Amino acid sequence: MSYNMGSYDIIVVGAGHAGCEAALASARMGMKTLVLATDLSSIAMMPCNPAIGGTGKGHLVHEIDALGGQMGINIDKTFIQSRMLNTAKGPAVHSLRAQADKTEYHLEMKRTLEEQDGLDVKQGEVVDILVGPAPEEGSGTEAAAGAPSDDAAEDGSSGASVLRKRIRGVQLRTGAIYNARAVILATGTFLGGKIFIGESAYESGPSGMSPASILAENLREHGLPMRRFKTGTPARALASSLDFSKMTRQDGDEVISPFSFMTDELEKEQVPCYLTYTNETTHDVIRANFSRSALFGGLIEGIGPRYCPSIEDKVKRFADRKRHQLFVEPEGLHTEEMYIQGMSTSLPEDVQNEFYKTIEGLEDIRITRPGYAIEYDCIDPQALKVSLEYREIDGLFCAGQFNGSSGYEEAAAQGLMAGINAVLALRGEEPFVLGRDEAYIGVLIDDLVFKGTNEPYRIMTSRAEYRLLLRQDNADERLTEKGYRLGLATKERYDRFLKMKELADKETERLEATKVRPETVNPVLEKCGSSPVENRVSLADLMKRPNVTYEALAEADPERPALPYRLKNRVEVGIKYRGYIEKQQQRVDKFKRMEARGLPEDLDYMNIEGLRIEARQKLAALRPTSLGQAGRISGVSPADINVLVIHLERMRRSRG
Repeated sequence: MSYNMGSYDIIVVGAGHAGCEAALASARMGMKTLVLATDLSSIAMMPCNPAIGGTGKGHLVHEIDALGGQMGINIDKTFIQSRMLNTAKGPAVHSLRAQADKTEYHLEMKRTLEEQDGLDVKQGEVVDILVGPAPEEGSGTEAAAGAPSDDAAEDGSSGASVLRKRIRGVQLRTGAIYNARAVILATGTFLGGKIFIGESAYESGPSGMSPASILAENLREHGLPMRRFKTGTPARALASSLDFSKMTRQDGDEVISPFSFMTDELEKEQVPCYLTYTNETTHDVIRANFSRSALFGGLIEGIGPRYCPSIEDKVKRFADRKRHQLFVEPEGLHTEEMYIQGMSTSLPEDVQNEFYKTIEGLEDIRITRPGYAIEYDCIDPQALKVSLEYREIDGLFCAGQFNGSSGYEEAAAQGLMAGINAVLALRGEEPFVLGRDEAYIGVLIDDLVFKGTNEPYRIMTSRAEYRLLLRQDNADERLTEKGYRLGLATKERYDRFLKMKELADKETERLEATKVRPETVNPVLEKCGSSPVENRVSLADLMKRPNVTYEALAEADPERPALPYRLKNRVEVGIKYRGYIEKQQQRVDKFKRMEARGLPEDLDYMNIEGLRIEARQKLAALRPTSLGQAGRISGVSPADINVLVIHLERMRRSRG
C-alpha cells in the first residue's frame, strides 16, 4: 500500500558528506528540499578516517568553502588537531588536514541541516525512484511534479512515442511517496552494502547500519549501469591499552590555518597523534593467514582503492618492505577510541588481535571495533553529464561515492555541484561547470565523467595540470564570485572576499614600491643565508629569493601593516612564484582555445569518416561539448581529434 506524503522541488537520498552539501546548496538557492537518510545518525558520519583534508583533498575543502559550502566551516568548529602537509615542497601541493572530533562534526552538521530554512530532514529508507515520461518540449518543468502514473512508475514510459524519462519522486519502504522535480542520489557505501570480516560476510551499511539493498536492485531495474566497488577500515582501540611512549608523537601546527575563508585565525589546545610501524613479525602473522582474508579468499568481488590498500594487500604487493607506517589518531575528545590509520583489513578478529599485538606500542591493545571491508554498488560515472545528471533520466542527479569516488572531500564536492546543478536545471538555466583550469572540483568531475574509473577515485595534486594556479590559498579568488552569482555564497562572504583581495593587492603594490638600503637589509639576508645587495632593492624583489620570506623581511620593513597569516602567505606566494604562475596561465589560455571549440550536440559521430570505431562509440555515448573534453575521453586518440577538427572545418565551409 502506497500513500502520498507531499511534494518537494529537490529530494536528496543520503545524508553523508555529499548529501549534506547537496541539500544545503539546493535549500540556500531557494528550493524546497528534503533529505532522506536510513538513519539520521549517518548525517556527516565518518565511518573511516576521522579527519578532513589531506593531500589534494584539502584543496577540495577550500573550494567547497569558497563557493559557499559547509565542510570547511564545520571542521574549523570541530577539529582537534590541524597540520599543513607537504610544507617542504612548493605551495601548489601544500594541503591542510585536520583531525576531527567525529561526534561533534556529525552533531554540528546535523544542527546546520535542521536549522536551514527550506530544508526538511527525515529518517526513511528509499527503496525506489519514481520515473515517468518527460514533459513535451516547451511544456515546462512543472509537468514533472506530482505523482507518476502507474505505467510510468513501472517502466518509465507511457507509450512507444515517449523517448525521454523524467524523475517524479521516491518511494520509501513504508509505502510513503514523496514527489519531487529533481532527485539527487548520494548513497555513499550504503547501496547494496556488504561487510566482510574474515570468513564472515553479511549485508550491512558502514558502521553496522542498515544497508540500502532494495534500492540497489531497483536502480538496476531502471537501467542504471551499476558496478561493485570496495573499501575498508582498520580496527579501533582503547587509548588506555596503548603505550604512546614507544611511538613518535606528532603535534599540530603552532600557527593554525583555518579551512574556511570566513575564519580569520584559530587558537585551540590540540591533541597529539602518534606514529608507529609494522614489522617482520606483523607481516609473518598476516602472510600465515592470507587464506582467511576475505580479500584473498574470493569472497570480495568489488574493486578496492589503489591508493588506500588493506594491510594484507600491502604485505603481498610490497613483499620487500620491512615495515609500513601507521598513524594512531584520536576519534574525539569524549571517547577513548583511537583510529589505527594504515591498517585497513578484512582478516578475521582473532588474526587482527594477533598481528596488532606485534606492533610497538600496541602490545596490550584492546580492540573495541574490528577492521572490516565493505562492498557497495555505484554507478559508472561515464553515464553522467558533466552537470552530474544521469543521461537517461531527466532530473536524476548523482553525487559522491555513488559516482565511484572515495573520500569525504570528493563526495562533498560532488554533492555541492549536484545541488547547484539540480537547482539550475529546475530554473531552466545552463549548468554550472568548473573547468580543469578553474578548480580541483573541475578536475575531479571531468576525470570521472570523461575518463571514467575502474576503482574508487581519489583526488591527488598530480591529477591537476595547472596546480600552481589551483592552490588552497587562492580558492576564494577563483570561486567566491561564482558562488555569489549563483546565490550560494552570502553577501557577507563576498564582501569579505573583496576586502581580503584589496588588502592583498595593496600589500603587493607596497612591497614592489618599497626599496630598502643595503645597510638595512643585508643583516636580514645574512640570517636567511642569502647573498648581500650593494644597491637599494625592492622588498618584492628580495622576496623572490628562495630563502627569503615575508616574515623574515619584517626587521627591514617597519612600516608593514598587520595582516592575517593567511593573507601574508598569499602575498608571498603571489610574488615569489609570479613568473611560474604567468607561464602556467599561458598554458591555460592555450587550453581554453581548445575547450572553446564546441561540438554540436547532435553531431553524428558514427558516420564521421576516419574516426576509429572505439572513438565513434565513446563519443556517441558521452557526447562531449568541446574538443577539449573529447580529447580527455579514454579511447579517443589525438588522431581522432584531428579528424574531428577537419570535420568541423568542412561543416563550417559547407554552411557558407
